[in-house]
Amino acid sequence: MSRNERILERLFSDRSSIICLQEVWLGNEELVQMYEKRLGDSGYLSFKLARTNNRGDGLLTAIRKDYFGVLNYGELIFHDSGDRVAQLLHVESVVPFWQNRNNGTLKQILIVNTHLMFPHDHSYCIIRLRQVYKILQYVDTYQKKHDASLVPIILCGDWNGSKRGHVYKFLRSQGFVSSYDAAHCYTDSDADAHKWVSHRNHRGNICGVDFIWLLNPNKHRKPLKCSWNEAVFGIIKNLLLKASLAENNAFAFLKADSPGVYITYSSFCQALCQIGLIGHQQGLSPQETQDLWIQAGTKGNGTMNYEKFQKWIWCPTWTEEDEQSHEQGREKRLRKDMQRLVFGFKAKNAVFFPPEVEKGMWPENYSLSDHAPLTVVFSPVKMSCS
Repeated sequence: MSRNERILERLFSDRSSIICLQEVWLGNEELVQMYEKRLGDSGYLSFKLARTNNRGDGLLTAIRKDYFGVLNYGELIFHDSGDRVAQLLHVESVVPFWQNRNNGTLKQILIVNTHLMFPHDHSYCIIRLRQVYKILQYVDTYQKKHDASLVPIILCGDWNGSKRGHVYKFLRSQGFVSSYDAAHCYTDSDADAHKWVSHRNHRGNICGVDFIWLLNPNKHRKPLKCSWNEAVFGIIKNLLLKASLAENNAFAFLKADSPGVYITYSSFCQALCQIGLIGHQQGLSPQETQDLWIQAGTKGNGTMNYEKFQKWIWCPTWTEEDEQSHEQGREKRLRKDMQRLVFGFKAKNAVFFPPEVEKGMWPENYSLSDHAPLTVVFSPVKMSCS
């Protein structure tokens, strides 16, 4: 209780307009009442969501009422073996970001708070990726239903994966940027991958897993299904490499005993089972496996040749033709929507606490949490369709 009192004092000293917490012990009523009362007395409206199957912990999102009004609140239950959940809040600024502007879209933000499953081993790659996929599907459906396609999206949480992971790459392929990295001009390169840490996990490993992701409304996005399939193909390649298979050997492994120089659907499924991607609760579903096969352009003769294997698995490419087709559709939608004034955000400043973690070190005397809180200051910017 005293540790949580100190956490609250830390939060109040920052006076953030939006607070997203994970691993709040919602199974303890005294703790919940303390958070709700202290947050309420300080001008916050709070929303809590426990994990399923009485896991005990959950999420809490708090909004400063003098800064934002809540237009809508939604809950996403993953219904998977991790019992994970997510919150979505559609908020609107109490005051416009610019004077003499009355368009409602100008002041709105979509906020998501979540905590992904821990990657106990490689068999959990798919389920973690699926959790992110469900979040983006949920947000996409909400945007269409509530005419919020031009509203900035902020995803906050413990993603239980680093900048080298498939979840990070999946979100980047959808146009999201890590606000901390953007504020510090860090890239996706290996050189910048370990510039900071944010967590000492139960195995004693120090890693950077806490992100506040930003997607502005003018950002290019691939079709969501395409990003999902590309991410899964990336996992397949990674597991083949872990099995010490070079390109030619990997193709032969997927081909198995199939006649000719083609990979058949049967041999493809057999190989996925051998590397642990299907055949268990955390793996790909039959429909997801079939969708992968179709994505690889196998509808004609039902086989995958070496060229398709290279394009989709070993040397994946988003072709110029695919890019041009999607970009034309995006520009058409933007021309239609840009009659309305829109805005986005720029990460003006971002800090972790304690400051040692920003140098890739974990201080032994830090007892507030096994996570370093991340605070980001955003400034609004006008968006252009050019």
